[in-house]
Amino acid sequence: MNETLKIGEINLLIIDRDTTPGLFLKTMDDSDILLPNQYVTESMHIGDTLEVFVYTDSEDRPVATTAKPKAMLNEIAFLEVVDTSAIGAFVNWGLPKDLFVPKALQKRPFSVGEKRIIRIVLDERTNRLVGTEKVSSALIDAPKTFYPNTPVSFMIIAKTPLGYKAIVDNTYEGMLYTNEIFEALRTGDVKNGFVKQRREDGKLDLSLQMIGKAKAGNAAAKIYDMLQQNGGMLPYNYKSDAALIQKAFGLSKKNFKSALTELVDSNKITIKENGIYGI
Repeated sequence: MNETLKIGEINLLIIDRDTTPGLFLKTMDDSDILLPNQYVTESMHIGDTLEVFVYTDSEDRPVATTAKPKAMLNEIAFLEVVDTSAIGAFVNWGLPKDLFVPKALQKRPFSVGEKRIIRIVLDERTNRLVGTEKVSSALIDAPKTFYPNTPVSFMIIAKTPLGYKAIVDNTYEGMLYTNEIFEALRTGDVKNGFVKQRREDGKLDLSLQMIGKAKAGNAAAKIYDMLQQNGGMLPYNYKSDAALIQKAFGLSKKNFKSALTELVDSNKITIKENGIYGI
């Protein structure tokens, strides 16, 4: 149980009393906070423990909500700009009160309708949540526990001459290289993938597919699953066009052929002129 309210995070709070504007929740140190009526349901009762997100309302007072924002404190999201002013801009982060991005925390002026990569931070002076485009400065070196083929989730934040820069687990910087990408990517995309290697500078090289022998095994499992789901036959073989393979399986032709060979050697499939057949 939280002893104090944590702005920008999920808090576990006890329903203390029912009032006209909503339910008041309290922490172990007897701080209390309003859960407005719009979030109150008939299943909520005095003494129940609720999981709520805490932020500040239009008057900068802490308020609770059962709604989940698109990003919480120290997380990043790809958010749409909904309004601008001389001192900053507002982005839609999934809550009734839009998130303010001060002009000083923007890399370039915002325009209504565009989307920007935003990190949620706490303005310690005002104790309210704001957005910032200054994302890279908050990233730290990835620990050495990131071995090849460690599963990770990451967000694409920028296209570069080498490929796509990404942020792993809201904390570490990574890179996907152009010559290893076989699908369309856009800024803001969130992908599941794998660590290719941890570099000496503490950054991560990433892959959308497993690498080495594990990669071949993963691709083989994917093809075999698709084969079973399609009645034991798929209209592809070693000679199939690379673009068709990428579209159907999300694999390069090299990885596809390696996976087919593994399945043939395992006596799971046979390959004919008109396709792949299960054994």
